[in-house]
Amino acid sequence: MTDTIGPIAANETKGEASPLRGRLALIRWSDFSLVPVILVLMVIGFIVSPVFLTSDNLISVIQQCSELSLLVLGQALILICGRMDLSLESTIGIAPVVAMWLVMPTEGGRFTGLGFLPTWTAIPLCLLVGLAIGAINGFLMLKLNVNGFIATLGMLTMLRGLQIGITEGKSIIDVPESFSYLGMTSWLGAPAAVWICLALFAVGGAALAWTRHGRSLYAIGGNPEAARAAGIRVDRITWIVLAVGGLLAAFAGILYTGHYGSIAANQGNGWIFQVFAAAVIGGISLKGGRGTLFGALTGVLTLQLVLNVMTLGGVPALWNQFLNGAIIIVALIVSRYASGEKQD
Repeated sequence: MTDTIGPIAANETKGEASPLRGRLALIRWSDFSLVPVILVLMVIGFIVSPVFLTSDNLISVIQQCSELSLLVLGQALILICGRMDLSLESTIGIAPVVAMWLVMPTEGGRFTGLGFLPTWTAIPLCLLVGLAIGAINGFLMLKLNVNGFIATLGMLTMLRGLQIGITEGKSIIDVPESFSYLGMTSWLGAPAAVWICLALFAVGGAALAWTRHGRSLYAIGGNPEAARAAGIRVDRITWIVLAVGGLLAAFAGILYTGHYGSIAANQGNGWIFQVFAAAVIGGISLKGGRGTLFGALTGVLTLQLVLNVMTLGGVPALWNQFLNGAIIIVALIVSRYASGEKQD
């Protein structure tokens, strides 16, 4: 896997390219290609329904973007690094379920837990579960040399079964106030989850553009052997990125649970299709070493706006999955001929 970005990041590590040149290499006009699409969608939405541009509808759209965007953020970092993680879909559900299972009392509620730990530990436990899942994926890929696609697909299936087994197929409706606060409170007129997600994207984008370790992700995804020869600790950084991906998915689970006030037995089911759709149309390369978090964020917003316009236009939600798949295929075709690179 070769890419114009990857070698620059590797050379920067050795001091052969100026930092300014390396940062400018990350800025491409294609990363802004969805901005006019978003504007057109907003015009179409207003034509379809006057409700579209109301504050309630727009806040609802960005609220829905917030939980999905954290999964896309984690997946984007992993894809830039030349890997992929399908289990993020299950992590958003199993992480809060395990946390609830460990802190909720053994009797007196619809869902009985183990009561091992106090309720205030629910959020730290949830984040630790996500971190552990990502770390296990890294162990399977990097130490046992298992195919990443198959390993994370197996992890997705296993975690989904574990979630259904623990909850016995029932929703958990008694969630701690800490979960509810992050998911329901507003800061400066917008949901707190939105500000948190924007801050995380800003931190991630700054790290990729301005830090050596962040820049090394492009080198690893573009050409891991060249990155290794340049002195980059490829396995260690990849492992950390996979763990961070799991952590972000668990945090998305916290926000989603707080937003709806419960944990559904199938929480996160089918989300991986939306995650890849948003990442691909946002310019993240499936081959690694290319893409920006700004592009990924615009991909999330574009996808949610399309779904919102369809809903307001009276299109049944049953067609959403078809739309996600169609968007991925169209984006792959456009990417294939825009880049001129064959996709294996």
